[in-house]
Amino acid sequence: MTGCQIQGEDRPNESQKKKIKELMGSLPDDDHYEKYSGKLKALSDATRLKILYLLSEGELCVCEIMHALNKPQSSISHHLNILKNLGFIKGRKEGVWIHYSLKNPEITYTVEKLIELI
Repeated sequence: MTGCQIQGEDRPNESQKKKIKELMGSLPDDDHYEKYSGKLKALSDATRLKILYLLSEGELCVCEIMHALNKPQSSISHHLNILKNLGFIKGRKEGVWIHYSLKNPEITYTVEKLIELI
């Protein structure tokens, strides 16, 4: 993209306004961006990223995640709930414990690629 090409007193001009309107019309609605930003916010937490990386090796019980991260059950459950509600992980109940796994095993690879691009 080149520098700003809006010049003169009448900025932006009608042609530029039309181009911007067309661009805005092609963008997803605000709900999509809210969803995207929510998912990215979830990935901005170090504990949640660690959980995703732990689960990249396979299914884990909440107690195993608690032990690995040395955090209390309430904290781990909070982070797992966020990841589950946003579609990153799924849970399977077994007795009193829930076992979690990634919904898409490529998520950690994709996160790494995204970070490389930034």
